[in-house]
Amino acid sequence: MNLKKKLYFMSAAVVVSALGLTLAFHSELQVGLMKIVIHPDHEFGDGSTPIQPNYRNPDHWAALPDREDWADHLPTGATDLQSSAQADVFFVHPTTYLSPDAWNQPLDDERTNRRTDELVIQSQAGAFNSCCRVYAPRYRQATLAAFFTESISGSQALALAYEDIVAAFHHFISQFNTGRPFLIAAHSQGAHHIDKLLANEIIGTELENRLVVAYPIGFAIDGSNGLAVCKTPTQTRCQVSWNTVRSPTGSLFDSAGDICVNPLTWKVDGAHADHAANLGAVNFRKAETHEPGVVDAQCREGLLYISEIRSDRYSLMPLGRDNYHIYDYAFYYVNIRQNAQARVDAFLQEGIQHISQS
Repeated sequence: MNLKKKLYFMSAAVVVSALGLTLAFHSELQVGLMKIVIHPDHEFGDGSTPIQPNYRNPDHWAALPDREDWADHLPTGATDLQSSAQADVFFVHPTTYLSPDAWNQPLDDERTNRRTDELVIQSQAGAFNSCCRVYAPRYRQATLAAFFTESISGSQALALAYEDIVAAFHHFISQFNTGRPFLIAAHSQGAHHIDKLLANEIIGTELENRLVVAYPIGFAIDGSNGLAVCKTPTQTRCQVSWNTVRSPTGSLFDSAGDICVNPLTWKVDGAHADHAANLGAVNFRKAETHEPGVVDAQCREGLLYISEIRSDRYSLMPLGRDNYHIYDYAFYYVNIRQNAQARVDAFLQEGIQHISQS
């Protein structure tokens, strides 16, 4: 399966969820439907390019720590600690642009921006608001059609989106972060972009010394970006990724070489982690509370397998009943939240030890 089709399938879950579809379509029918409904009727170079974002403009950020936004939302009992956090997180959201009007989202598309905020910034970026100040750029994301078309327009749309991520990251580093420890996190299309960002802008530079951890979740990440794979719960300067399924038929791409770090043990040893290790799943669309013990987890051949789902809040299965891409974050929300804090604490302690030894 080629890259465009991989990206399509991994992004389709967000789109179908956003449309409110409750039927588990056969994947081939989904492809046909999406091709008809949202495929632009022009090539990338024949349409107008959306205006480039200006990251000095707060409106071009979905989340900033010094204002109230969807990244501040919390499940009952949790606390937003951005004001005192000693690290930052740069979060890149997945595909939420559904329109056939263009290959890339215009930044003033309010419908798409609301979908991004309410479906993603709240439920994914917000998981980091205790360890870190949260920065999440809006960007000219590639439309869903870019992920399965055989036309070069799809690659061009993805390249334009990546240009924005690079620009946003440079602004984040120079204007916001200013020398602090930082995390990189993303999902689906966002994970694709930060995989490239790690390779092109971070690994082998001074920034690598300040990188606490990267979470490029929900995409085929094979480690070729040059960052080590996290093998313990408090390892730093490493990366974590997984793709959640219930059986091999849920896999949407060849996965044997992909990274899978178990989000209940934070190890790569393939051991099964029981439901009891799950500190809490959160689905904000259903409830504000977290539910412990919803799913288990085991890494096998590059995929994260679950068995029984012990909740009625996770019944939407737009990619088929064995694929749980849309819940990659939701199933493990509290574990992610605590792990990010643990890695920040470990990073800061390493810095103290380094100073004491010098």
